[in-house]
Amino acid sequence: MKTLAIIGGGAAGLAAAVAAGEAARDTAAPVRVVVYEADERVGRSILATGNGRCNFSNTRISPKLYRNASFVEEALRHFEGGAFMRVPSQAREATASVHGVLAFFSDHGLAWREESEGRLYPLANKATSVLDCLRAAAAAARVQVRGECEVVTVEPPRKPGAPFTMRLADGRFERADAVIVAVGGSIARRLMPEGVPWVAPTPTLGPVACDSPWPRRLDNIRVRGALELWRPGGAPADARYRDMLDRLGHGPEDHGHERLVSREVGEIMFRKYGVSGIAAFNLSRLMQPGDELALDFLPTVAAREAEAYLLRRRNLLRQALAAPVSADDLLRGMVLAPVAEVLLRAAKLEGAEAATDDAVARLAVPLKGLRLPVAGLGDARQCQVHRGGVACEAVSPRTGELREVAGLYVVGEALDVDAPCGGYNLHWAWASGLSAGWSAVSALAHGVAEEAEGAAR
Repeated sequence: MKTLAIIGGGAAGLAAAVAAGEAARDTAAPVRVVVYEADERVGRSILATGNGRCNFSNTRISPKLYRNASFVEEALRHFEGGAFMRVPSQAREATASVHGVLAFFSDHGLAWREESEGRLYPLANKATSVLDCLRAAAAAARVQVRGECEVVTVEPPRKPGAPFTMRLADGRFERADAVIVAVGGSIARRLMPEGVPWVAPTPTLGPVACDSPWPRRLDNIRVRGALELWRPGGAPADARYRDMLDRLGHGPEDHGHERLVSREVGEIMFRKYGVSGIAAFNLSRLMQPGDELALDFLPTVAAREAEAYLLRRRNLLRQALAAPVSADDLLRGMVLAPVAEVLLRAAKLEGAEAATDDAVARLAVPLKGLRLPVAGLGDARQCQVHRGGVACEAVSPRTGELREVAGLYVVGEALDVDAPCGGYNLHWAWASGLSAGWSAVSALAHGVAEEAEGAAR
């Protein structure tokens, strides 16, 4: 009997365990699957995702959204080929055809619903639904789970055919014929053999600190809008934008070349240090020193139409109030009062000033792009993932196996792969875990068959 050890009982580890256990059971392969989890129970990290609701995948999966996109593209293409799958269930939901992760969860009883931007959540709206399905599937596949059992080192076989040696935190040693590493950050690093290429983990997908006084004035206020990430070095600013800057008293040095890196629409929350929320989190993956955020309070109005939009609004208010319209009047009912105060300051206007054509043009600038220079991550403790891990070039994208160490697999956050919010990171955890679990059992079963043939000869 061969042993497959899976280190880590999070999303990737549980997916690998279920795939491996079912592969061994359904093909009668002489392989036992054991999950080693440092925590008391497996899956606690899953319960914390999506504010306890578990945004477990997305209908709009694209390799282009991931770091190391070419590696992810090949891995997902192989995964979607279905090599890991058992005989498809006749009861599978029609929507499961979107991708293999949904096929897997449909087969194991999970019902779900789609929310905005393709985000998928369990129908019960609780992460426990996802974890319950995984635990039940692992138990049915006869997977052994070892809670409160931390693996601290993994020693590769010293000769062909020999097992891996794992040292546990309590000093004991155990053996395995293949190992899947499904932990993230520095934990995965210490489990890797010397010489495996490594990218030092850094927190990402979190709030953004800004070198600006405006966030402090708006602390704890939420707005619905768009965040744009701008970077020096693009095309020259167009004439209309230069005119806007001129109205605010900026000099020619502020008309430098820049390009739009990315734009996110959603809820933005101000913190004393900067901005938070999904839009900020997603842009944090892309930001570099010297970048600026631009907060668009009118995301449904094109930049070239913003001034005209405000002029029409002023003219309507003038008729309704039967009086001259002030800058305060123009903003009232469109943004919250503290936001209006910041916009007026940014436009160098007083609220009581008349909403002249020039004042309208000045207000259009911060309304469509209140500038917030990027100063780095705002609070690393809030970051949802750590970028880094085992370098992708060291791993087979089809199986997750290290190229230089047969039988040692790396999945999920242990790899240098990350993506925006929206279920993409969990999708990668499931897909990479499923592929590695199936591949590891297939390789072990093949080895057993070869040993049997050799003995027969």
